[in-house]
Amino acid sequence: MSVPPEPDPTVKPLVILGAEMRKHRIRANLSQLRLAGIMQFSQSLVGFTERGMRTPSHNFMQRYDDAVGARGELVRLWAHLTRGASPRWFRNWLEIEQEAHALHAWEPLYVPGLLQTEEYATLVIRGEPGITLDQVEKAVTARMERQAIFDRPEPPMLRVLLDEGILYRPIGDKQVMHCQLLRLLEAVESPRIGIQIVPMSLGVTTGLLGGFAIAQLSGSPDRVYIESATHGHVSDRPEDVEAIHSRYDVLRAAAQPQHVSLELIREAEKLWT
Repeated sequence: MSVPPEPDPTVKPLVILGAEMRKHRIRANLSQLRLAGIMQFSQSLVGFTERGMRTPSHNFMQRYDDAVGARGELVRLWAHLTRGASPRWFRNWLEIEQEAHALHAWEPLYVPGLLQTEEYATLVIRGEPGITLDQVEKAVTARMERQAIFDRPEPPMLRVLLDEGILYRPIGDKQVMHCQLLRLLEAVESPRIGIQIVPMSLGVTTGLLGGFAIAQLSGSPDRVYIESATHGHVSDRPEDVEAIHSRYDVLRAAAQPQHVSLELIREAEKLWT
């Protein structure tokens, strides 16, 4: 078993990883297009990753490693170079998110990570007390990589419920908020992504203690992710899953239909122009 090399501090870890990936692919006599077909990921994602522009998930790296016959070498290098990009307690959810065919989420305070712009994500992550600039950079890169699940040939369904206050809560300056709300409007151009707004005027209190998400997987029980002030909790316990489903149902019943929700987002976006 080869030992992963220590990264050159003058070269970004993702560039090192991408170069090694490309070396193995060429050795296996595979084009990016052919490899993407074997992996069932998009060719553009393969290209971005080989150029060091995306942080690949474990699922992506395992498929890449298997396809090029690297015998685990690339997966070990990936783990060595990207360790610390996400909190340990969150990594289990990232794996679940990769395998889910449908995701349902509720957020009372800010836009969820799967729909954040890079600038918005940077400001949210920088709010963590004691975090270093290097940790911020790694965490933002990892968050942007999560969004690559929508680049797959068959991306998951995503249904998001947002508290209306998110549209008006300033995260950064007007430009950051303007771009973030435009990102929401662009996201729903995909038939696989839906966003509904829960109006503040209704005074709904369900879910105000924190956000949560539900992942539906083929052949497996649903999993839930529950946020807290310090860390999140991932569970497949039937009582937890049932409780989160019940909360989601209450919130969705209170939410505006998508076409009305999009008008609310457009109205808020104009205020940030």
